[in-house]
Amino acid sequence: MAPMAPRGGGQPPKRPPVVSVGASRTYDLLAGLPVTVEGYGLERLEQPYSDEFSRVTTVITLHGGGHDGIGEDVCYDAIDHDRMQELGPIHRLDGRWSIDGFSDHLGTLELFSAPPDWEAHHDYRRWGFESAALDLALRQVGAPLTDVLDRAASPLRFVHSRSLGNPPDATPVHRLIEQVPGIRFKLDADPEWSDELISDLAATDRVDTVDLKGHYEGSIVDRGADPELYARIVAAFPDAWIEDPRLTEETRPVIEAVWDRVTWDAPLHRVADIASLEVQPRAVNVKPSRFGRLAELCDVYDHLRDTRIGAYGGGQAELGPGRGQIQYLAAVFHPDAPNDVAPSAYNLPEQPEQLPSSPLAPALSETGFRWATDA
Repeated sequence: MAPMAPRGGGQPPKRPPVVSVGASRTYDLLAGLPVTVEGYGLERLEQPYSDEFSRVTTVITLHGGGHDGIGEDVCYDAIDHDRMQELGPIHRLDGRWSIDGFSDHLGTLELFSAPPDWEAHHDYRRWGFESAALDLALRQVGAPLTDVLDRAASPLRFVHSRSLGNPPDATPVHRLIEQVPGIRFKLDADPEWSDELISDLAATDRVDTVDLKGHYEGSIVDRGADPELYARIVAAFPDAWIEDPRLTEETRPVIEAVWDRVTWDAPLHRVADIASLEVQPRAVNVKPSRFGRLAELCDVYDHLRDTRIGAYGGGQAELGPGRGQIQYLAAVFHPDAPNDVAPSAYNLPEQPEQLPSSPLAPALSETGFRWATDA
């Protein structure tokens, strides 16, 4: 499938497919769904990526009426998951709720036993519970999410997101190009990238998005705000989306010259965050967990529809059912965008010989809110 950004000529990328769910508020289709909760369980998942780092997430399973609903807490700090495991399912979630009522109840609970280091983790954990409640409600009424939204899922275009290590090396990119037909990439830029490496990557003609990681101050993925790097990236990838620049006195002139290609991810947690951007973008990265509440995510989709801003999906290194759920949403709302939702096998330290290629055929469970592989 052709990439979203046109190739050659230095022209700005065309607007991504406009999300469209009709004139009504999307959340109204879900808010009144009944859901009976009798209890819940927690499962810790862990995937080592190196000797220094392991990814940890928690699968949240709500039980009720002979059904289970699943979601995934994608907080990045393992200590937050360990603390939740130590305490166990201590919150009173049992009852007969509507989806909206359950969400309101969650808002009255302190879901962390100690304040997380990152404010965004409140949204990540909230999404784990809300996505599980939506899955449970849909399974209890015997319908898939697509039926309730009156929408179809389409073949899902995806890109593979990765950094190139330290020291940076383009070998994994070339290996995947040989291994997976049509594979395309979202790459995390790094000040250590040499001119030769950048030229090598640009020559592949496979890079749809370059993430500058400009809004992760204080984290292990903070890339700073290097005006020289920004200028080299903008020039070398004239058809790629430029995600999350950090605007400083030095970087602003570089970015202002390519506003039409700038997209945002990390700063966006509410519709108001999109509306208040200095320049309204042509596209944004929609990571469901960043918005926390199902109502807020639905309102984001509606806002993008109404303002004709495009969307592409993004992931949070999910290890469990959360990956399938973000693929589900991308297949429904923006299937033909450069969605950073590649199957989890792409993120394994040792990738299998056979990897799925893009686009993915929709794999929806007969009921609920889950990819069929998570049924």
